[in-house]
Amino acid sequence: MNIDVIAQNAIKIKNENGKVVYFDPFRLNGNSIENADIIFITHSHYDHFSEEDIKKIKKENTKIVITEDLYVQTSMLGFDEKDILTVLPNNEYDFAGIKFKTIPAYNTNKEFHKREYNWVSYIVGIDNEIVYVAGDTDITDEALNVKCDIALVPVGGTYTMNAEEAAELISKIQPTKYAIPTHYKTLVGSVEDAIKFKRLLEGKTQVNILMN
Repeated sequence: MNIDVIAQNAIKIKNENGKVVYFDPFRLNGNSIENADIIFITHSHYDHFSEEDIKKIKKENTKIVITEDLYVQTSMLGFDEKDILTVLPNNEYDFAGIKFKTIPAYNTNKEFHKREYNWVSYIVGIDNEIVYVAGDTDITDEALNVKCDIALVPVGGTYTMNAEEAAELISKIQPTKYAIPTHYKTLVGSVEDAIKFKRLLEGKTQVNILMN
């Protein structure tokens, strides 16, 4: 599995069969732009649902997974109804050959991402690995119950967990393979947050920093 973190929570995963999966595409350029087989959107903030970037990677049969509040905007981007899946938290889905679960993504001590908005984190099966893409969240009861092989979690603070909180979450859920920091360097947070996250988990969980 080939994983890239591009900006914010913009993640590109290419599986062993060459299927291209994006999460929250944002500020894509150069080699980060490929035709997408499926796009997952965690929520409607502009740095996660970027119409400009979705257009860059959409092809004729691209599938897209969205939260319910994004249906009208997504339809206006030219997606056929059959290629759009709307999701709610705490459900399991099988779409475009990919099985995944959703859990709620929300803030516990700030107001940017409220639980009642029904925004999500994704737990996706790719190449026999379980990949947790947290999106914009704090430490929540649902996040603490995640079982995964690879975890991509925000570390930039302000709108999400900071490095210390993210490290606390990872130390508790203990992904079997490794963790990857996201949501820093672009709008808030810095590479130093990613480095701190890695240092806090030294000897506990392998951390791969992909956005330098």
